[in-house]
Amino acid sequence: MTDEVVLLSTWGSMFGMRDRIALAEKGVKYEYKEENLINKSPLLLQMNPIQKKIPVLIHNGKPICESAIIVQYVDEVWNDKAPLMSSDPYQRAQDRFWVDYIDKKVYDTWRKMWLSTGEEHETWKKELISIFKQLEETLGDKPFYGGDTFGFVDVGLIPFYSWFYTFETYGNFNMEAECPKLIAWAKRCMERETVSKTLPDEKNVYDYIVEVKKTLEST
Repeated sequence: MTDEVVLLSTWGSMFGMRDRIALAEKGVKYEYKEENLINKSPLLLQMNPIQKKIPVLIHNGKPICESAIIVQYVDEVWNDKAPLMSSDPYQRAQDRFWVDYIDKKVYDTWRKMWLSTGEEHETWKKELISIFKQLEETLGDKPFYGGDTFGFVDVGLIPFYSWFYTFETYGNFNMEAECPKLIAWAKRCMERETVSKTLPDEKNVYDYIVEVKKTLEST
């Protein structure tokens, strides 16, 4: 029996990008369905009735929600390819901790910086930079968060690279000047076809956010 795999997401979602990278790493064929978050599809509302959020992976009619959980599910189900998760229980726990840190810190802090002005804006900008400095420190001198291999934390963080230009432009800072090792890591990740073919152009992300801000300011 052939697996029926569908991914519901939006093109600019860093969380959806994670799952697309994981599926690509495993060579899984799937149908991608672009969602409109203003006018959510009946399928999305049916498959994620609790949160009504993307991304959602539908595997043989059964939904899996939350991007990090989806990556772990993909890694466990399609286990004939190189694993994304470590075989060591302690390392897996550490990796889950750091992806959870990314999920709880990066997007919310960026959004607060983006929507604030003056002193508050500067406060959130400093907080965003400090989060990335912490992630850079965690990487250390390793080629990838998975050590010598591209793994779970790499998948969890690399989609944000397509948003770095937007973060920098709205925050008026330079990510490479602040976190050179993190940028070097991102460039290594981009050498993987699974990553480079998934991440959208950074200028397209920025243009999209400019339009979103105009919409917010006009309502």
